[in-house]
Amino acid sequence: MAEDKYRAKPDDRSDNEEKLQDMVQNTIQNIEEAHETMQFSSGEEKEAIEAKNKRREQAIEGMREEIKDEHRDNQ
Repeated sequence: MAEDKYRAKPDDRSDNEEKLQDMVQNTIQNIEEAHETMQFSSGEEKEAIEAKNKRREQAIEGMREEIKDEHRDNQ
């Protein structure tokens, strides 16, 4: 009985593709908001935002690859 308390939950990947797509959309929205913020930012702040957006774009690429993998696995 105590063992049930610590048993791992089954791996439910059925909605991973949808979650990843939501994450991509959220990240794109963050990039767009950051671009708007850049209009009111100084040089260093702009550089920091640009660097962060570059990392976000790389993350989107990775998430899109994961979406492809999930889609392929679900076929």
